[in-house]
Amino acid sequence: MSLLPPDVLTSLLAVELGGASLDEVLQRIVRIANEVVEGADEVSLTLVRQDRPWTAAHAGEMALAADELQYGAGYGPCIDAGTSGTVLHVPDMRTETRWPDYAPRAVEAGVLSSMSVPLPLQCEVVGALNCYSRRPAAFTERSEEVARELAAHLAVAVANAVAYTDIAKLASDMQAAMASRAVIEQAKGVIMAQNRCGAEEAFGILRRASQGRNVKLRDLAQQVVEGVGGTTGQPDGPSPPSR
Repeated sequence: MSLLPPDVLTSLLAVELGGASLDEVLQRIVRIANEVVEGADEVSLTLVRQDRPWTAAHAGEMALAADELQYGAGYGPCIDAGTSGTVLHVPDMRTETRWPDYAPRAVEAGVLSSMSVPLPLQCEVVGALNCYSRRPAAFTERSEEVARELAAHLAVAVANAVAYTDIAKLASDMQAAMASRAVIEQAKGVIMAQNRCGAEEAFGILRRASQGRNVKLRDLAQQVVEGVGGTTGQPDGPSPPSR
């Protein structure tokens, strides 16, 4: 028996049967998850192919930033849930010890608890539905049950893409995600040089500037990199803090 309201089920069926592109299907289901999973402030979908993770859809920049922190570290609940097939809860990110390089940075990004639910996939692509909250202990058993049901819908969409022609699109999305991550790393390098700081502080400066200017993290990173390459003055990105 479904735990989702009838109108949500109708919306899901309309998404899956409406002839939308894979990007549109994944994004719509993620947005639905953001609305109906109790405790979720922002939601994302991580996919992993050939040991390379990327965010295929997200609702909120905090979710994307939390995902990217894990990709940069090479591990974290969203990656580990997808590859292990295990639901991973983080009740309080401030006291989390399983991912010591990730948890403190997630707190800086605004995440105090999270839940990553694996997609029930048996193919060359695996993944997880990631739910993030700005408060601790945000997710209940019902939250997990609802997220599992939505993860199953996401799995159907991804499995269909893998089985048919959209596998090329998945590969293209992965390459685009890798390029975006490279731009973020380049922007961090610029900020590190400007401010004589470490990588974590540079990412924090970039993230805060993204939030303050209401500009997507990847777009702001691109502006920083292009500013350095195109001018001799300061790049059109985060201003160095006073020291």
